[in-house]
This record gives sequence, structure tokens and C-alpha cells, in this order.
Amino acid sequence: MSKVAFLFPGQGSQFIGMGKELYERESVSKRIFDEADEALETKLSSLIFEGDAEELTLTYNAQPALLTTSIAILEKFKEAGITPDFTAGHSLGEYSALVAAGAISFKDAVYAVRKRGEFMNEAVPAGEGAMAAILGMDAEALQQVTDKVTEEGNLVQLANLNCPGQIVISGTAKGVELASEQAKENGAKRSIPLEVSGPFHSELMKPAAEKLAEVLDACELKDTNVPVISNVSADVMTEKEDIKAKLIEQLYSPVRFEETINKLIDEGVTVFIEIGPGKVLSGLVKKVNRRLKTIAVSDPETIELALQTLKEEYGNAE
Repeated sequence: MSKVAFLFPGQGSQFIGMGKELYERESVSKRIFDEADEALETKLSSLIFEGDAEELTLTYNAQPALLTTSIAILEKFKEAGITPDFTAGHSLGEYSALVAAGAISFKDAVYAVRKRGEFMNEAVPAGEGAMAAILGMDAEALQQVTDKVTEEGNLVQLANLNCPGQIVISGTAKGVELASEQAKENGAKRSIPLEVSGPFHSELMKPAAEKLAEVLDACELKDTNVPVISNVSADVMTEKEDIKAKLIEQLYSPVRFEETINKLIDEGVTVFIEIGPGKVLSGLVKKVNRRLKTIAVSDPETIELALQTLKEEYGNAE
């Protein structure tokens, strides 16, 4: 039987109105949005459904909003009796993957990612850090560029190793600018500055990681029910002590997404279900291996389609 992995998206996939139809139609999903409002003592659901797009994009709003929407969708899979063989997420999405794997409660997770967003926002003043996507260059060659720029006094490093030919760099604004220029001089096809509020997954996030450690100390972490592939190591993590350490390290380490997908392929996964708004991760999976089956689910219609497909083709629904 084919193995199935649930994938959960990170920042950038959010949009106003995501999950609203689920909230209105599905009681199990509505409960998740209500729980988020209660845990954060704010009407996060109102911001998600009819708020201001710029306000939703702020990292401390986007993170809990995406986690909440993803878990509201996940509830429909749980209701149908579907358990994945593995879970994984992209950056913030790793928290959704851990909720799905039973390692952390939704209530603890939504609080933790709100604080994570606040700490990330505070770590580097706006305008001092940056991120950029470098297209058409391999990791080794790009690493040489970022190492050289960093040695010359402008910190920049690989942040997201997404898929062949797409790597995001992160660091000081000057470091990212210089590395982008030098990458193009060394054969990169394009450099695209990202609209983000800080240099995520770089050493500049270490102050945020220290504060996050205290928040995670207050959360009840458990060993996972199903294996989760870590962003930091692109390997299986199941034990609570390892999970906490990896979540802290994740803030200033690269997201090894391409390696994560290859690890899942090695483990026998052939079906990847993206649970959350957008289709970003499905696109990245296809760039790693075109033959893989991807299903992006974000609303009642796509959930129904996914459940039907799993039932018919893979026998994963009870």
C-alpha cells in the first residue's frame, strides 16, 4: 500500500478569507478557530476571515493564522479516520506537523507560534535584515558565495533549500544584496528579494531562539504518534526532547525541504497531501520529483476530493 505524508505550509501562504467556508460549514473546524481565539485572547478568526491583508501578513499574526487554518482542515481528515504515515512542514508548518503527530496540543502550539512570531519580529529591527530567492544555482556554489560575503563582514547564509534550483538566502540587508549580486555573477539565473519582515532562518534569529526556548519549556511536548521529518536535519524526529531542541535550532538554521521530500521518498511515501492554504509545497514536491502524487487541500471541496481519492486509490480512509 502507498504511504502518505501530510505536508503543512509556512508563511507566505496566508490570505484573507482562508478557512472561512470550513468555519461556517464544519463544526470540528469551527471549534479550532474558536480555540485559537480563546488561547490568544483575541479575535484571530475575525482577522483571518475579514481583516486587513497587511495586518494578517505581520509575522506574529500570520503564524498563528496559518497554524489554525491548517489544523481546522486536518480535523476533517481525523474525522474521516485518516492517519498519515509521516508528517512534515515548511518552517512554521513544522508546528502544524507536530500537532498532527500528537506531539503538542493545538492550544499550546498556537500560543507558541504567536510568541515565536513576536520574538522573530523583535530580533532584528525592520529594514536591517532581508531574504532573497536565488534561482538556478546549486547549494554548494551558493554556499561559497554566502561564506565569502559573511567573511567580509556582512552576514548572509542559506535559509531555505526548497527544491532543485531554488534556494532562499537570509541575513543582513547588505549581506543579502551583495550575495545576490555575486550569485548572478557566478551563474545564478535570477535573484528575487522577498517581502518579509526579517532575516528568518539566519544566525540573526538566535536572540529569538533563546526566548522561544522558555516558551517551549512551558508547553507539554510528547513523543509523536507518527514520525515527523525535521526541517533542521531532514531526518525523523519522534522524541519530545529532540523535538524541543530542533524547534529552537530551526529558527536560525536552514529549512532543508528538498532533503525532507527525498527522505520521505526513501521511506516509501508516494502521496503528499498539502494541508493548508495555497499550493506552494505541492509545487516544490513536483520540482523534486514529477512522478509523485500531490493533493492540495484548503476548503470543503478539495477536502472531499482528497478523501475520495485516498479511499478509492489507497485504501487509507476507514
